[in-house]
Amino acid sequence: MKILHLDTNHPLLINKLKNLGFDNYEDYSSSKSEIETKIHQYDGIIIRSRFTIDKQLLDKAANLKFIGRVGAGLENIDCDYAEQKGIYLISAPEGNRNAVGEHTLGMLLSLFNKLNKSDKEVRKGKWLREENRGIELDGKTVGIIGYGNMGKAFAKKLRGFDVEVICYDIKPNVGDENCTQVSLKELQEKADVLSLHTPQTELTLNMINSKFISNFSKSFWLFNTARGKSVVTKDLVVALQSGKILGAGLDVLEYEKKSFENLFTDKEMPKAFKYLIRAENVLLSPHVAGWTIESKEKLAQTIVDKIKIKFC
Repeated sequence: MKILHLDTNHPLLINKLKNLGFDNYEDYSSSKSEIETKIHQYDGIIIRSRFTIDKQLLDKAANLKFIGRVGAGLENIDCDYAEQKGIYLISAPEGNRNAVGEHTLGMLLSLFNKLNKSDKEVRKGKWLREENRGIELDGKTVGIIGYGNMGKAFAKKLRGFDVEVICYDIKPNVGDENCTQVSLKELQEKADVLSLHTPQTELTLNMINSKFISNFSKSFWLFNTARGKSVVTKDLVVALQSGKILGAGLDVLEYEKKSFENLFTDKEMPKAFKYLIRAENVLLSPHVAGWTIESKEKLAQTIVDKIKIKFC
Protein backbone atom coordinates (compact mmCIF):
# COMPACT_ATOMS: atom_id res chain seq x y z
CA MET A 1 0.00 0.00 0.00
CA LYS A 2 1.17 3.51 -0.88
CA ILE A 3 0.79 6.25 1.73
CA LEU A 4 1.02 9.98 0.99
CA HIS A 5 2.23 12.11 3.90
CA LEU A 6 0.96 15.69 3.60
CA ASP A 7 2.38 17.09 6.88
CA THR A 8 5.66 16.53 8.68
CA ASN A 9 5.38 14.41 11.82
CA HIS A 10 7.65 12.50 14.17
CA PRO A 11 10.06 10.40 12.04
CA LEU A 12 8.94 7.19 13.75
CA LEU A 13 5.68 7.42 11.79
CA ILE A 14 7.32 6.87 8.42
CA ASN A 15 10.01 4.55 9.77
CA LYS A 16 7.59 2.19 11.46
CA LEU A 17 5.15 2.18 8.56
CA LYS A 18 8.08 1.31 6.28
CA ASN A 19 8.98 -1.57 8.57
CA LEU A 20 5.39 -2.80 8.28
CA GLY A 21 5.75 -2.92 4.50
CA PHE A 22 4.07 0.32 3.46
CA ASP A 23 5.51 2.57 0.74
CA ASN A 24 5.75 6.15 2.00
CA TYR A 25 5.68 9.28 -0.15
CA GLU A 26 6.10 12.80 1.20
CA ASP A 27 4.69 16.03 -0.22
CA TYR A 28 4.73 18.96 2.18
CA SER A 29 4.60 21.82 -0.30
CA SER A 30 2.21 21.13 -3.21
CA SER A 31 -1.08 22.99 -3.34
CA LYS A 32 -4.36 21.21 -2.76
CA SER A 33 -5.16 21.28 -6.47
CA GLU A 34 -1.77 19.72 -7.23
CA ILE A 35 -2.43 16.98 -4.68
CA GLU A 36 -5.79 16.31 -6.32
CA THR A 37 -4.08 15.47 -9.63
CA LYS A 38 -2.16 12.58 -8.09
CA ILE A 39 -4.22 11.46 -5.11
CA HIS A 40 -5.64 8.53 -7.10
CA GLN A 41 -2.22 6.86 -6.87
CA TYR A 42 -2.39 6.36 -3.10
CA ASP A 43 -4.09 3.98 -0.71
CA GLY A 44 -3.68 6.16 2.36
CA ILE A 45 -3.22 9.78 3.43
CA ILE A 46 -1.53 11.04 6.60
CA ILE A 47 -2.35 14.65 7.46
CA ARG A 48 -2.44 17.05 10.41
CA SER A 49 -4.28 20.22 9.45
CA ARG A 50 -2.65 21.47 6.27
CA PHE A 51 -5.89 21.70 4.33
CA THR A 52 -9.42 20.32 4.21
CA ILE A 53 -10.08 16.85 2.85
CA ASP A 54 -13.37 17.67 1.13
CA LYS A 55 -15.73 16.04 -1.35
CA GLN A 56 -13.78 17.35 -4.33
CA LEU A 57 -10.53 15.77 -3.18
CA LEU A 58 -12.23 12.54 -2.07
CA ASP A 59 -13.87 12.13 -5.49
CA LYS A 60 -10.42 12.14 -7.07
CA ALA A 61 -9.03 9.66 -4.53
CA ALA A 62 -10.26 6.60 -6.37
CA ASN A 63 -8.10 4.08 -4.50
CA LEU A 64 -8.07 5.66 -1.04
CA LYS A 65 -8.60 3.18 1.79
CA PHE A 66 -7.82 5.32 4.84
CA ILE A 67 -7.08 8.81 6.11
CA GLY A 68 -4.98 9.20 9.24
CA ARG A 69 -5.07 12.53 11.08
CA VAL A 70 -2.20 13.04 13.50
CA GLY A 71 -4.34 14.86 16.03
CA ALA A 72 -7.49 14.52 18.10
CA GLY A 73 -10.26 15.79 15.82
CA LEU A 74 -11.43 15.06 12.29
CA GLU A 75 -13.23 18.33 11.52
CA ASN A 76 -10.94 19.11 8.58
CA ILE A 77 -12.24 15.96 6.85
CA ASP A 78 -15.68 15.46 5.28
CA CYS A 79 -16.21 12.38 7.44
CA ASP A 80 -19.71 11.51 6.23
CA TYR A 81 -18.69 11.51 2.57
CA ALA A 82 -15.46 9.63 3.27
CA GLU A 83 -17.35 6.92 5.13
CA GLN A 84 -19.88 6.68 2.28
CA LYS A 85 -16.94 5.88 0.03
CA GLY A 86 -15.73 3.21 2.44
CA ILE A 87 -12.68 5.16 3.58
CA TYR A 88 -11.44 4.28 7.08
CA LEU A 89 -10.85 7.33 9.29
CA ILE A 90 -8.16 7.37 11.96
CA SER A 91 -7.44 10.00 14.60
CA ALA A 92 -5.19 9.95 17.63
CA PRO A 93 -6.77 11.64 20.68
CA GLU A 94 -4.98 9.13 22.91
CA GLY A 95 -1.68 10.62 21.80
CA ASN A 96 -2.03 14.11 23.24
CA ARG A 97 -4.68 13.77 25.94
CA ASN A 98 -2.14 13.87 28.76
CA ALA A 99 -0.56 17.02 27.33
CA VAL A 100 -3.96 18.72 27.10
CA GLY A 101 -4.80 17.74 30.69
CA GLU A 102 -1.53 19.17 31.99
CA HIS A 103 -1.82 22.37 29.94
CA THR A 104 -5.35 23.02 31.17
CA LEU A 105 -4.32 22.55 34.79
CA GLY A 106 -1.30 24.80 34.24
CA MET A 107 -3.48 27.59 32.85
CA LEU A 108 -5.90 27.23 35.74
CA LEU A 109 -3.24 27.45 38.44
CA SER A 110 -1.48 30.32 36.68
CA LEU A 111 -4.64 32.42 36.55
CA PHE A 112 -5.73 31.55 40.09
CA ASN A 113 -2.34 32.70 41.40
CA LYS A 114 -1.89 35.61 38.94
CA LEU A 115 1.45 34.19 37.83
CA ASN A 116 1.41 35.75 34.36
CA LYS A 117 0.51 39.17 35.78
CA SER A 118 3.00 39.13 38.67
CA ASP A 119 5.83 37.83 36.49
CA LYS A 120 5.48 40.79 34.13
CA GLU A 121 5.37 43.21 37.06
CA VAL A 122 8.45 41.83 38.82
CA ARG A 123 10.41 42.04 35.56
CA LYS A 124 9.55 45.76 35.55
CA GLY A 125 10.74 46.16 39.14
CA LYS A 126 7.25 46.19 40.68
CA TRP A 127 6.88 44.22 43.94
CA LEU A 128 3.09 44.15 44.42
CA ARG A 129 2.24 41.43 46.91
CA GLU A 130 -1.31 42.29 47.99
CA GLU A 131 -2.37 43.02 44.43
CA ASN A 132 -1.24 39.52 43.46
CA ARG A 133 -2.93 37.59 46.25
CA GLY A 134 -4.27 34.43 44.63
CA ILE A 135 -7.10 32.00 45.28
CA GLU A 136 -6.95 28.26 45.92
CA LEU A 137 -8.46 25.51 43.84
CA ASP A 138 -9.41 23.40 46.86
CA GLY A 139 -13.10 23.59 47.69
CA LYS A 140 -14.13 24.57 44.17
CA THR A 141 -16.40 22.70 41.77
CA VAL A 142 -14.83 22.07 38.37
CA GLY A 143 -17.25 21.48 35.50
CA ILE A 144 -16.10 19.75 32.33
CA ILE A 145 -18.07 19.79 29.09
CA GLY A 146 -17.02 16.92 26.86
CA TYR A 147 -15.87 13.86 28.77
CA GLY A 148 -13.88 11.96 26.20
CA ASN A 149 -10.11 11.47 26.06
CA MET A 150 -9.27 15.10 26.86
CA GLY A 151 -11.89 15.66 29.52
CA LYS A 152 -10.92 12.45 31.29
CA ALA A 153 -7.25 13.39 31.21
CA PHE A 154 -7.97 16.77 32.82
CA ALA A 155 -10.16 15.17 35.50
CA LYS A 156 -7.36 12.74 36.31
CA LYS A 157 -4.96 15.64 36.86
CA LEU A 158 -7.37 17.08 39.44
CA ARG A 159 -7.26 14.00 41.67
CA GLY A 160 -4.66 15.57 43.97
CA PHE A 161 -6.94 18.52 44.79
CA ASP A 162 -9.87 18.71 47.19
CA VAL A 163 -12.38 19.56 44.48
CA GLU A 164 -15.68 18.29 43.16
CA VAL A 165 -15.39 17.36 39.50
CA ILE A 166 -18.56 17.11 37.41
CA CYS A 167 -19.09 16.71 33.68
CA TYR A 168 -21.72 17.07 31.01
CA ASP A 169 -21.60 15.02 27.81
CA ILE A 170 -24.14 14.15 25.13
CA LYS A 171 -23.22 10.48 25.59
CA PRO A 172 -24.74 8.70 28.60
CA ASN A 173 -22.80 6.90 31.33
CA VAL A 174 -19.37 8.42 30.70
CA GLY A 175 -18.65 9.36 34.30
CA ASP A 176 -15.95 7.48 36.20
CA GLU A 177 -14.07 7.44 39.49
CA ASN A 178 -12.63 10.89 38.71
CA CYS A 179 -15.82 12.68 37.68
CA THR A 180 -19.59 12.58 38.19
CA GLN A 181 -21.76 13.02 35.13
CA VAL A 182 -24.58 15.53 35.61
CA SER A 183 -27.12 17.42 33.53
CA LEU A 184 -26.09 20.67 31.89
CA LYS A 185 -28.46 22.51 34.23
CA GLU A 186 -26.76 21.06 37.32
CA LEU A 187 -23.31 21.86 35.93
CA GLN A 188 -24.36 25.48 35.34
CA GLU A 189 -25.74 25.68 38.88
CA LYS A 190 -22.65 24.34 40.63
CA ALA A 191 -19.51 25.09 38.61
CA ASP A 192 -16.86 27.56 39.75
CA VAL A 193 -14.65 26.52 36.84
CA LEU A 194 -15.71 25.46 33.34
CA SER A 195 -13.30 23.59 31.06
CA LEU A 196 -14.18 22.72 27.47
CA HIS A 197 -13.02 19.45 25.93
CA THR A 198 -15.42 19.08 23.02
CA PRO A 199 -14.83 18.40 19.32
CA GLN A 200 -15.97 20.91 16.72
CA THR A 201 -19.47 19.93 15.63
CA GLU A 202 -22.72 21.68 14.79
CA LEU A 203 -23.65 21.35 18.47
CA THR A 204 -20.48 23.00 19.77
CA LEU A 205 -20.09 25.86 17.28
CA ASN A 206 -20.75 29.13 19.16
CA MET A 207 -21.83 27.07 22.16
CA ILE A 208 -20.42 29.49 24.74
CA ASN A 209 -22.48 32.58 24.00
CA SER A 210 -24.19 35.22 26.12
CA LYS A 211 -27.28 33.09 26.79
CA PHE A 212 -25.19 30.08 27.78
CA ILE A 213 -23.02 32.18 30.10
CA SER A 214 -26.02 33.85 31.76
CA ASN A 215 -27.41 30.44 32.72
CA PHE A 216 -24.58 29.92 35.24
CA SER A 217 -25.66 30.56 38.81
CA LYS A 218 -22.25 31.80 39.89
CA SER A 219 -19.46 33.79 38.34
CA PHE A 220 -16.96 31.30 36.96
CA TRP A 221 -13.58 30.79 35.30
CA LEU A 222 -13.49 29.56 31.69
CA PHE A 223 -10.83 27.39 30.06
CA ASN A 224 -10.84 26.33 26.42
CA THR A 225 -8.22 23.91 25.13
CA ALA A 226 -10.64 22.36 22.63
CA ARG A 227 -11.77 24.35 19.59
CA GLY A 228 -11.82 28.12 19.26
CA LYS A 229 -15.13 28.38 17.45
CA SER A 230 -16.94 26.96 20.46
CA VAL A 231 -16.64 30.36 22.18
CA VAL A 232 -18.17 33.58 20.87
CA THR A 233 -15.33 35.93 21.73
CA LYS A 234 -17.36 39.13 21.85
CA ASP A 235 -19.78 37.51 24.32
CA LEU A 236 -16.84 36.28 26.38
CA VAL A 237 -15.47 39.83 26.54
CA VAL A 238 -18.83 41.20 27.74
CA ALA A 239 -18.87 38.54 30.47
CA LEU A 240 -15.30 39.36 31.49
CA GLN A 241 -16.16 43.04 31.70
CA SER A 242 -19.24 42.39 33.84
CA GLY A 243 -17.44 39.90 36.11
CA LYS A 244 -19.72 37.00 35.18
CA ILE A 245 -16.59 35.29 33.89
CA LEU A 246 -13.79 35.85 36.39
CA GLY A 247 -10.97 34.98 34.00
CA ALA A 248 -10.24 32.88 30.95
CA GLY A 249 -7.48 30.56 29.79
CA LEU A 250 -7.65 30.18 26.01
CA ASP A 251 -5.38 27.90 24.02
CA VAL A 252 -7.65 28.28 20.98
CA LEU A 253 -9.48 31.21 19.40
CA GLU A 254 -12.42 31.50 17.05
CA TYR A 255 -10.24 33.51 14.64
CA GLU A 256 -7.96 30.56 13.80
CA LYS A 257 -7.89 29.34 10.24
CA LYS A 258 -9.05 25.79 9.59
CA SER A 259 -5.44 24.67 9.38
CA PHE A 260 -4.86 25.98 12.94
CA GLU A 261 -1.48 27.20 11.66
CA ASN A 262 -2.39 30.89 11.43
CA LEU A 263 -4.55 33.21 13.46
CA PHE A 264 -6.29 35.89 11.44
CA THR A 265 -7.72 35.45 7.97
CA ASP A 266 -7.08 39.15 7.35
CA LYS A 267 -4.83 41.82 8.80
CA GLU A 268 -7.52 43.53 10.87
CA MET A 269 -7.34 42.62 14.56
CA PRO A 270 -10.89 42.13 15.94
CA LYS A 271 -11.99 44.49 18.72
CA ALA A 272 -12.72 41.60 21.08
CA PHE A 273 -9.22 40.20 20.61
CA LYS A 274 -7.71 43.59 21.38
CA TYR A 275 -9.46 43.39 24.74
CA LEU A 276 -8.20 39.87 25.44
CA ILE A 277 -4.55 40.73 24.86
CA ARG A 278 -4.76 43.61 27.34
CA ALA A 279 -6.76 41.80 30.04
CA GLU A 280 -4.76 40.74 33.11
CA ASN A 281 -7.23 37.94 33.90
CA VAL A 282 -6.84 36.29 30.49
CA LEU A 283 -4.13 33.79 29.60
CA LEU A 284 -3.50 32.96 25.94
CA SER A 285 -1.46 30.28 24.17
CA PRO A 286 -1.21 29.46 20.42
CA HIS A 287 -3.09 26.13 20.16
CA VAL A 288 -0.28 24.19 21.83
CA ALA A 289 -2.09 22.38 24.66
CA GLY A 290 -1.50 19.05 22.96
CA TRP A 291 1.79 20.13 21.34
CA THR A 292 4.47 18.68 23.62
CA ILE A 293 7.66 16.86 22.72
CA GLU A 294 6.18 13.68 24.17
CA SER A 295 2.80 14.02 22.46
CA LYS A 296 4.43 14.40 19.04
CA GLU A 297 5.84 10.91 19.44
CA LYS A 298 2.69 9.47 21.04
CA LEU A 299 0.47 10.83 18.26
CA ALA A 300 2.64 9.25 15.59
CA GLN A 301 2.77 5.92 17.42
CA THR A 302 -1.02 5.89 17.84
CA ILE A 303 -1.52 6.31 14.09
CA VAL A 304 0.94 3.49 13.38
CA ASP A 305 -0.80 1.20 15.85
CA LYS A 306 -4.26 1.81 14.37
CA ILE A 307 -3.07 1.32 10.78
CA LYS A 308 -1.35 -1.89 11.84
CA ILE A 309 -4.49 -3.26 13.49
CA LYS A 310 -6.66 -2.48 10.49
CA PHE A 311 -4.40 -3.27 7.53
CA CYS A 312 -1.71 -5.70 8.64
